[in-house]
Amino acid sequence: MYNVIETILIIVSILIIIAVLMQPTKQQDALNALSGGGGDLFSNQKKRGFEAFMVKVTYVLLVLFFICSLILVYLSSH
Repeated sequence: MYNVIETILIIVSILIIIAVLMQPTKQQDALNALSGGGGDLFSNQKKRGFEAFMVKVTYVLLVLFFICSLILVYLSSH
């Protein structure tokens, strides 16, 4: 059981890396954060399409990672 969860954790970790790398970059947002630039008219737009899908996929993978990690901690302590 421990080995199966550990394998799932490794696979989910790799998928998280891929999902984060596939997300669209926000260079302008990073520049505004560093320079203290004010509010842009379009900065608070709702994510749509591929960007929204990738955010949801990343959240699901992060929850799976957290759950698998907790299960592994529980199994290793017993």
